[in-house]
Amino acid sequence: MSRTPPTAARAVAIAAAITVVLALVASWFAWPARELEPRDLPVVVAGPPPVAAAVADQLRAERPGAFEVTTVGDAAAADQKLRGREAYAAFVVGAEGVSLHVASAASPIVSGLLTQAAQQLGSASGRPVQVVDVVPGGPDDPRGSGFGSGFLPLVLASMIVGIVLALQVPDKLARLLGLVAFAVFAGLVGSAVLNWLGLVAGSYFAVAGAIGLLALAVSSTVSGLAAVLGPPGIGLGVLTVFLFGNPISAIAAAPELLPQPWGAIGQLLPPGAGATLLRSAAFFDGAGTAAPLWTLLAWAAAGLALLALGRATAAPRARTQEVTPEGAAA
Repeated sequence: MSRTPPTAARAVAIAAAITVVLALVASWFAWPARELEPRDLPVVVAGPPPVAAAVADQLRAERPGAFEVTTVGDAAAADQKLRGREAYAAFVVGAEGVSLHVASAASPIVSGLLTQAAQQLGSASGRPVQVVDVVPGGPDDPRGSGFGSGFLPLVLASMIVGIVLALQVPDKLARLLGLVAFAVFAGLVGSAVLNWLGLVAGSYFAVAGAIGLLALAVSSTVSGLAAVLGPPGIGLGVLTVFLFGNPISAIAAAPELLPQPWGAIGQLLPPGAGATLLRSAAFFDGAGTAAPLWTLLAWAAAGLALLALGRATAAPRARTQEVTPEGAAA
């Protein structure tokens, strides 16, 4: 009776192990999208104090835990909250009923969910709810799908640059120069492409700065881990930045739509912080940039520190020696 060759058994084991890993990764990527719903989502109710308080109480009662409600006196104050990234939407109570003010640039998914709910409310009451987009997204990207699609290649390219520099550039100073150069180039070119495609609407240099800092944070993290741990550091960097951080980054959604604490954790990783910083720079004149800015700076500084403490990853070149005739004869 013949036995299965060891190489064949190993091949089958490898295929089974990769299948298990694939199932885990696919589940992790799909799970946040399936669980999207408001969780302490910041919204505003604007109107006379008694009426605004009543509407706020109604929101809390109908969807317990869904909204974090703040009341203000009028529509202008509510719109200021939206422009300052302090809320995603505002229910404005006026003489003609309730209108909904949204900031689709902050999260197209949140704006779509609340707009749909407002339209259903208007149909039930027989009074249509007017929807006002106070901070719209890109001029050629009203649904925000292009923004999310254009953001992912920035993370992937930054990760690849960190890997290539770690494997191909043994000198740490030269590797540092490569990381900085890539951050500058990625910021300038990325901002030009996003503006050309109409996916962003803010200052060119503000968007370039946000992209450049994201690129430096991701690439330096991967390269720094590789310098300290060798090839396993590359795997750890890819796992942390892309496989773990990307699904909970809320690039197209909002951290408050994800199950907690995953939404908050995602904002502490480069993809989530980078998406928030880029939205603030592109649509909100820099409002709400403090937390993501410091997060990316911390990742970039940690990556560069690891690079300085680490070792060269490429093998040193063999030294050439002169061969004398006596040595050759020997």
